[in-house]
Amino acid sequence: MASNRDKRATFVRLAEARVNKALNALRLIGNLSNRNNYEFDDSDANRIITALESELRYLRQQFIEKERAKNRPEFKL
Repeated sequence: MASNRDKRATFVRLAEARVNKALNALRLIGNLSNRNNYEFDDSDANRIITALESELRYLRQQFIEKERAKNRPEFKL
């Protein structure tokens, strides 16, 4: 059985890696806002932002209410 110290170390290691990966992904999504390189309309941008905000709200619930993730839909434009 894993000790609390082992569980904590695993949490820290995975949290740092996963949060940094998510932050990088968000920065890459932000790059899509460059209208010199991409063509999109306001509804596209709003759908992206709404999907990200929705997932962040769900993430917050998981930590606060300890609710487990169920099948979450993938994003499609």
